[in-house]
Amino acid sequence: MSAAVLLLSLTGLGLVAPPAHADGPGSGTPYVVTVGDSYISGEAGRWAGSSNESEAPADALGTTAYYDDASHTAEMIPRCHRSQSAEAYLGGGVGGLNLACSGARTTTGTGEYFKPGLDFYDDGAGHLGQAKLLQQFAANHNVKQVVVSIGGNDFNFASIVTKCVQDFLLSPSWNPDYCKDDSSVVANFTSTNIAAVRAKIVTAFQNLRTAMRNAGYGDTSWNLVVQTYPSPIPAATGFRYGQSGYTRQSTGGCGFWNADADWANSTALVTINNTVRDAIGRSGLSNTRLLELQSAFNGRRLCEKGVGLYEEVGLTSWKQSTAVDKTEWINQIRTVTTVGSDYYIQESLHPNYWAQLALRNCVRQTYTQNRGGTCAIAGTGLVNGEPRMSLG
Repeated sequence: MSAAVLLLSLTGLGLVAPPAHADGPGSGTPYVVTVGDSYISGEAGRWAGSSNESEAPADALGTTAYYDDASHTAEMIPRCHRSQSAEAYLGGGVGGLNLACSGARTTTGTGEYFKPGLDFYDDGAGHLGQAKLLQQFAANHNVKQVVVSIGGNDFNFASIVTKCVQDFLLSPSWNPDYCKDDSSVVANFTSTNIAAVRAKIVTAFQNLRTAMRNAGYGDTSWNLVVQTYPSPIPAATGFRYGQSGYTRQSTGGCGFWNADADWANSTALVTINNTVRDAIGRSGLSNTRLLELQSAFNGRRLCEKGVGLYEEVGLTSWKQSTAVDKTEWINQIRTVTTVGSDYYIQESLHPNYWAQLALRNCVRQTYTQNRGGTCAIAGTGLVNGEPRMSLG
């Protein structure tokens, strides 16, 4: 089943654009543009849950999931993983543009893969930063809302997860080696580094304002919605697998010690999200909205009690009506197990197909209600192809 079929009823969602302002240059179809990193680009959007027996039950979008060029045959920027299920595409008469890129930091990176940051990078050869891309698009379109997720990679999120899983796999339960006190991890959460990352996020937000001003927009003619990051794994008491042995990683793909899982939720995630929140106030932008997502997936997180792998909950396909409620919304952490499969290591610990449709629902509510808020699961089943979410 294609994403188009699953989301067929978008026109019945009653989307109404906020009133247009005279000081914006845009006219015609209103647009929502998403910018930032993997938590908004659509990373892991191909998969709707997890299975260790076969890829088939969880494969919602197929091998073309990340193809975002005009002909839908390739990625415009390799490994940005802008999924078809990403939250930018509200439908219902509202256009969507996804400029985000998996792995993106506040500033552009030009390593093995080009990673556009929230800046005005331009190498003259077609590689542009996301702020530059936003400016170019907004100059000729009616951009009413920009949604951003940024900062996690500036805190070296992927390296922290890798270290935590390594420590879990390489130390015994009677003498665990925790990542929470490893020097390479602790260095990310010193007051000095927190201040440095906050300053980078502030500049990133200001770059988005500059891009819109350069495109001819007044500050009151559009809104910037800033997302916090959701918790991807439960605290220690919420795991359905014990921490002894290797089951937590070999079966669940969630190789964290209990103490590290508690730290990740109570310290690391809180620090990252507080830094994002602080950056909003320091940016000086007057048109921001905060979309709180820290608890948005609670009850559907990786290895959490109450959900499971397809084979654990007696399902054979993501198309079954109860799949959205019984399976996980966060992708498994994968290592060398990706060899010979269609999985990417970079998809690890990211919101999957169901989660991205849930986030889309949250963003739609910020758009139609013209406000921020705290988004949370509001019930079971799907409405117009999306999980039920509420904006509190």
